[in-house]
Amino acid sequence: MVPLSYYLAVAACLFAVGVIGLFLNRKNVIVILMCIELILLAVNVNLAAFSHFLQDLGGQIFVFFVLTVAASEVAVGLAILVAYYRNRRSINVDDINTLQG
Repeated sequence: MVPLSYYLAVAACLFAVGVIGLFLNRKNVIVILMCIELILLAVNVNLAAFSHFLQDLGGQIFVFFVLTVAASEVAVGLAILVAYYRNRRSINVDDINTLQG
């Protein structure tokens, strides 16, 4: 049996990589979306690990809801990016800021 601390260490590493990726890369929107997904994945690992450790299925059920919301967020975000790229031929964050009017 794998101890809980191993799952927490993996989740902490995933969360750290996601946060560092957000701070280091402010130019590419796709990488920003990927970093947000890494953060959500770290949360899901924590939920599943604590749910298994406490013998409660509530956390594992909540993981499915978080995965559903994350998948819809990516689908909507990528659809917006594709539509924006067709108009402007760029997905640079600095170019998107010009939409403020």
